[in-house]
Amino acid sequence: MLRESCIPVRMHPAFRGGKLTPWGGEKLKTVFGKKTTEAITGESLEISCIPGLESTDDTGRKLSDLIAEHGSAWVGRYAGKAFPLLLKLIDAREALSVQVHPDDGYAREHEGGKLGKTEAWLILDCPEGAELVYGIRPGTSLETLKTASEAGSAVAPLLRRVKVQPGDVCNIPAGTVHAIGAGILLYEIQQSSDVTYRFYDWDRVDAQGNRRELHLDKALDVTNLAYAPEPKHWRGETGVTRMLEEPFFSLDLIRTAGEAVTLPAVQDFGFLTALTDGLKLEWDDGEIRMEKGESFFLPCKGPALYLSGNGDAALSMPRG
Repeated sequence: MLRESCIPVRMHPAFRGGKLTPWGGEKLKTVFGKKTTEAITGESLEISCIPGLESTDDTGRKLSDLIAEHGSAWVGRYAGKAFPLLLKLIDAREALSVQVHPDDGYAREHEGGKLGKTEAWLILDCPEGAELVYGIRPGTSLETLKTASEAGSAVAPLLRRVKVQPGDVCNIPAGTVHAIGAGILLYEIQQSSDVTYRFYDWDRVDAQGNRRELHLDKALDVTNLAYAPEPKHWRGETGVTRMLEEPFFSLDLIRTAGEAVTLPAVQDFGFLTALTDGLKLEWDDGEIRMEKGESFFLPCKGPALYLSGNGDAALSMPRG
């Protein structure tokens, strides 16, 4: 019975769109076949325990209820604790706001005990020459950043920009100023937190002429000016490639080319997302076909897993 309750579970996402993601587009529907309810949708919360934005199984049960029922058999050492990770697919028709996230200590003190947010992106698609904001330009002082931020668009020249292409992986520790560029479709693994501090939103206004709220004091409090990372590029090797092994999560990219690939052993739990069609997830006495863009929850006590077919997938698991 335990084995039956711990086989991979297909998850159905919650969505953030409309006024909540004015920068979003239609690719979550057109590329991945997501059943979005708003024409402009920026985020598909693939595997989520965020209250009000929880993912569900095929029967409509919330992930948090499933975890409460199965406990450590599903989430290992996280049973009875706050669920630590959140998985999204993001469609940025326009650039996102320039933002930064706090670490756990700052969020605990200033955001009612919430988790901070370290995250990472895998670029799935983007136009040639696409850019991200990825840190602050070297030599910028906190006082210079503060003065420019208060002036609005004056902050733009201080932003460090990097070009990206499909297959790039960007690690974004708490304190890193960042913004997804226009036209980018990506996979995001992050701590399970909704705490975001905005520096600048490109002077956008809504239909009523209102600008989005900024959070300059807190943003300046948590910014790490020294962090200037570079993307890592996945070359599409067959098998399992460990791209990130950070304090909060790991990220493996997997390519199958006709022969079954053994997935890494699940540590506490895992998230497996099909990045292409043509994949099948298998175990000794079962299998399930994965459609492009589908995400599966992998319980702690589940069977050994294999990925077969011809295609690509991403696997994230907690660490720490």
